Amino acid sequence: QVQRVESGGGLVQTGGSLRLSCAASGSTFSGNTIGWYRQAPGKQRELVARINSGGSTAYADSVKGRFTISRDNNKNTVYLQMNSLKPEDTAVYYCNRYPIYWTWGRGTQVTVSS
Repeated sequence: QVQRVESGGGLVQTGGSLRLSCAASGSTFSGNTIGWYRQAPGKQRELVARINSGGSTAYADSVKGRFTISRDNNKNTVYLQMNSLKPEDTAVYYCNRYPIYWTWGRGTQVTVSS
């Protein structure tokens, strides 16, 4: 179990950008694949992007070409750069291990206005 702190969410207009951060606390992400997940109201949580320990990435089709996941192992932090945001990106965003979860954190709210 690695404690995480998600940050960087906010309210933006359609077409705007945000950069989310997921910082490990008390331990490291070393050796783990880390994913960014999101959950919109009334919908199931979904995997948005993931990055393995070697830096290989994968994205959901809905965000491909707009979102970029990266990691800084020295800072024990994983990032999600979100560009060209759409109202349907509105959700609470979480980071967690993939595919076997740790306990879910509080997440960070992203709201995209039309």
